[in-house]
Amino acid sequence: MTMRDTDRALVQAASAVAKLRCRSAAHTLATAARTADGRVVSAVNVVHATGGACPEVVAIGTAVTQGVGALETIVTVGDRGRTLVTPCDACRQLLGDLFPSLRVIIGPLDTPRVVPITDLPPTTPH
Repeated sequence: MTMRDTDRALVQAASAVAKLRCRSAAHTLATAARTADGRVVSAVNVVHATGGACPEVVAIGTAVTQGVGALETIVTVGDRGRTLVTPCDACRQLLGDLFPSLRVIIGPLDTPRVVPITDLPPTTPH
């Protein structure tokens, strides 16, 4: 799939959240998700000895809290916005079950690409 200007803006939004909020070992990843109507929801992960929560899961909860419908596109960044991170297998399953037509931005930060959630390669937990 082709990267749109709105996809590039979504990467920038996730990177901005990462730079502002991922300043400790408790928060290392940031996610930004866009709805079909163009609204953007952002979130960070929560790292804890009990397991914590991936940023994609937090973003889903944030979207529901804000009354957002289906998510259209999602991206997760790490290293304070300097790398793109593919959703882990558990998040990929959850996102695919809830939003089967979701687009995911992955790959190197300098040459990102958009893939359907159904085409993501297997990964390891964040």
